Amino acid sequence: MAHWWLSLLKGWQNATGPKTPEGKAATAANLEGHPTPEESLRTRFNAMKHGLAAKTATYFPASPGKYSFCAGCDVDWVYCATQPACSKQTQLFMQHHAAFEQRNPKHLSGIYADLQAALFAVLQQILQTIIADGVKIEAPQYYTDKEGVLIIAKYMGDDGRMHTIKDISAHPLFKPLGELLSRNNLSLSDMGMTQKVIDDDEQEFGRLQTQEQSREVLTDFARRQAKAIEDLRGLMDRAGARRGTDTVLIEHQQQSGVVG
Repeated sequence: MAHWWLSLLKGWQNATGPKTPEGKAATAANLEGHPTPEESLRTRFNAMKHGLAAKTATYFPASPGKYSFCAGCDVDWVYCATQPACSKQTQLFMQHHAAFEQRNPKHLSGIYADLQAALFAVLQQILQTIIADGVKIEAPQYYTDKEGVLIIAKYMGDDGRMHTIKDISAHPLFKPLGELLSRNNLSLSDMGMTQKVIDDDEQEFGRLQTQEQSREVLTDFARRQAKAIEDLRGLMDRAGARRGTDTVLIEHQQQSGVVG
């Protein structure tokens, strides 16, 4: 070992920090105001980064080559074996905790972009399989005789040849394909690619004109209502004036003892 390295180790061993009250006070003063809020956000995941307090370690302890996803992992297996937890799963755990605690979904954008790409890759594989196999699956019907011999069901056709009776069903991958498309809003209508959606977009200007016309009709109605209320006040005033000069009404009030 180099002499300078031995001297450095000896210096570290003898370094005990300040001993005088003045030195201790100066050291304590260096810590005032720390950690700052920014430093806390940056350092609070250090323990998880090193696996000392990562909950992921409980579920995914480091076991290179023993998980199904190890085959496609780019982390060195020798390095992984020295870690308390799977590096990839710990990173995933840290990103989700950071996103939820900071309420910032941008931390997960890369993860979900990869997930969406993988989803499209699965959809493409399903479509390729359906195209290669055909949209329908044909399976011959069969039965067993008394001796337990398997016999394929056949019939004699009009052409004089024997034909196999078959059960025809839709390709079984159609159902998961439809579920993936609907649950992820990947249908043509969801993506705005149907003719109806295109026609509605082209008529958007006409729809705005219709809304403007409706607004003008409501304005005219409000104006007429205000004028009708003003006219009603004039009618009430004229009716009151005529009541004061009505001789029949005055005579009736006098007979009834009602003061007008």
